[in-house]
Amino acid sequence: MVKQNHIQMIILASRSPRRVELLKQVGIDCIALPTDIDETSLANELPESYVKRLAHEKALAASKVLKSDYTYLPLLAADTIVALNGEILGKPASDEDAFKVLKKLSASTHDVHTAIAVSYRKKIKVLLSTTQVEMMPLSDAAINAYIATGEHRDKSGSYAIQGKASAWIKRIEGSYSGVMGLPLYESVKLINEMSRK
Repeated sequence: MVKQNHIQMIILASRSPRRVELLKQVGIDCIALPTDIDETSLANELPESYVKRLAHEKALAASKVLKSDYTYLPLLAADTIVALNGEILGKPASDEDAFKVLKKLSASTHDVHTAIAVSYRKKIKVLLSTTQVEMMPLSDAAINAYIATGEHRDKSGSYAIQGKASAWIKRIEGSYSGVMGLPLYESVKLINEMSRK
């Protein structure tokens, strides 16, 4: 028997339909409250520090515009990045950019960092989930065919593990849902922990 989650409704500081679906998968409904923040990385900022800072800033920004009617609900923000040897590989600016990123990821093991931040009763706590992903060698033709599908757009690292690129993934070590954009174990744990305080 699956234990029922303590919290069944939250505010989600995101416009990602994937995150909404992942939360529904574990019985949590959400009200979407997307936020726009400056996502420029700081000089010499490590990928882990960068993604944790963005999740925290998203939670803070959403908390400031949250209507008083909803302040009784926990607020969840998240940010996901792909990093290879310490280099942050963000969302592609163009198809050409996506091609370059996928060439870098070909035949490599890279990190997918997803930070989550939960804001509740004027307190914010951040957790980081890191997953290692091993990708098979990719030919230029395979990369071009993938880019032609459009699936790479708006995706950190220029690919979606839950889509056609799943056939390229040899192995993952860590959270599959974290690679999709929301580590469910950590998210449910932090939401419940913060809501009990």
